[in-house]
Amino acid sequence: MEKRPFKELGLSPEILKAVDKMGFEEASPIQTAVIPFGMAGRDVVGQSATGSGKTAAFAIPAIEKVDTHVRKVQVLVLCPTRELAVQVAEEFGKLAFFKKGLMEVPIYGGQSYERQFRALASGAQVVIGTPGRVMDHMERGTLRLDTLKVVVLDEVDRMLDMGFRDDIDHILKSVPVERQCLFFSATVSRAIQELIKRYTRNPEWVRIEAHAQNAPQVEQVYFEVDRRSKIELLTRLIDLHDFRFGLVFCSTKIMVDELDDHLHARGYSTDRLHGDITQAQRTRVMEKFRRRGFEFLIATDVAARGLDVDDLEVVFNFDLPNDAEDYTHRIGRTGRAGKKGMAFTFVAGRELYKLQNMIHYGRLKMRRERVPSMDEVEEAKGNVFYEKLRVTLEAKKFKAHNQMIDQLLEQGFTSTDIASALIHLLQGVAAEPAKAPTKPKAARIAANEYVVAPAAPAREPVTPRSSFPARTAGAKPGLSRKEFGIARAGYERKPRTGREPGYSTVSFNVGRAQLVTPADLVGKIAGVTRLPASIVGAIDIHEDHTLVDVASEHAELVVAKLAGIRVKNQSLKMAIVPPRMK
Repeated sequence: MEKRPFKELGLSPEILKAVDKMGFEEASPIQTAVIPFGMAGRDVVGQSATGSGKTAAFAIPAIEKVDTHVRKVQVLVLCPTRELAVQVAEEFGKLAFFKKGLMEVPIYGGQSYERQFRALASGAQVVIGTPGRVMDHMERGTLRLDTLKVVVLDEVDRMLDMGFRDDIDHILKSVPVERQCLFFSATVSRAIQELIKRYTRNPEWVRIEAHAQNAPQVEQVYFEVDRRSKIELLTRLIDLHDFRFGLVFCSTKIMVDELDDHLHARGYSTDRLHGDITQAQRTRVMEKFRRRGFEFLIATDVAARGLDVDDLEVVFNFDLPNDAEDYTHRIGRTGRAGKKGMAFTFVAGRELYKLQNMIHYGRLKMRRERVPSMDEVEEAKGNVFYEKLRVTLEAKKFKAHNQMIDQLLEQGFTSTDIASALIHLLQGVAAEPAKAPTKPKAARIAANEYVVAPAAPAREPVTPRSSFPARTAGAKPGLSRKEFGIARAGYERKPRTGREPGYSTVSFNVGRAQLVTPADLVGKIAGVTRLPASIVGAIDIHEDHTLVDVASEHAELVVAKLAGIRVKNQSLKMAIVPPRMK
């Protein structure tokens, strides 16, 4: 079954904003099939396993039917386990984010009754619960179903296997006759058929086959990692395996932009694709990627659709995909033409349950690994360097420098010391960091003079990563992590007194209305351009724009590099201001 964009399914603006915020750009097969029937008020039987994206398939039409002015239960979802009930409730909360006044509550055994009593008494319109606890509240009189519009039975086969048949019968007999009923089950046994016949009216049947989703040539690994540590894990894996050509998938356009900025600031050669990229830009980026003009493309699912690039080494799922089909579509970009590929997936918190469901539904062959340590990364980088050195020596593909070596030997240095010093230099750890050039007093950061690495090359043209010194914890191109934090958190300036000598004024389209601060702008300029913060002079923040003095030799680069970058959720637009306009 084909997928369709959500905007073609007749949904309200509030739901469309929510799915966009969640990173969904088109509906999965089960969602494409079920949502129109659900919106039309039809009863539905969906034969589809967890991991196919069915939660949104019933949650979206259910949310659309809720009258937020009525503080009574209008939607009931029955789930077999507390874990699934919590997961479904979270999905409802995200999808109803922009529908003000809608309240959902999960009720299940093991949780405090008092909390559930308060939530039900406060007028929750959507109740997601296990059959036993739902019946308990019905018997206590704390849950009334006389205003129910929609009832959903999720994973009916599991509920019957767990002995909930009588509870389900009791609950469904208590709901109003005029209501919508949706059944979802991986299998449809005789007992389930009896329930469907008894409690639905001329239902629409939607069947999504579960089939093996594996890409046989792709090694699939997942890591359970805190969301804040994902960037660090990504860079460690790139360095550990010495990847040079790959795709990184994110769920939202904002995350694509932020990750691209972070990786580029760390010296990785990257570019981006998402729904806000124009067709001309997309064509340029893709042509450059195909000829390996940069190393890693960071993209959303829809932006990368139709992407046909050979020899990808790796695919990173920085954010978890929506369902098993999207996952397979992502990782299928590597391991082509009989070659081996790798796919790494990052999960945080309760995303682990969603991933496990996807593995079960898609019959994925995926293993879990622990996060590699920095020592392991450094050892792997040393091994890669050793192998390259050995191959070069065996092939004798190098120019002899006998005269220089003889001079060093005559000065008393041993051959092993000379070789060790050269390796030390090549790995980028020998040179002491250069001190920042002298800067105007107004440009000092919190009155601190600090050490910065030499400015990295401009992004156009992209410099291959191999030309950068090796990335170690203490030597990164541009600002170090500590220096970047200083620039963002401790930036102080004196009042603007006019353009400083050697500086040009750049106008930014953000100001006090966006709550922008000097630290925001200096941190973004330094992080994205990888130039020292000393290039920034005086800053003058107005209501709807900001004037920033930038070293004249770098002004055009700053304007080009920061165009479209987001600050305070605002896409930057900049221009160099002629002196007479100041």
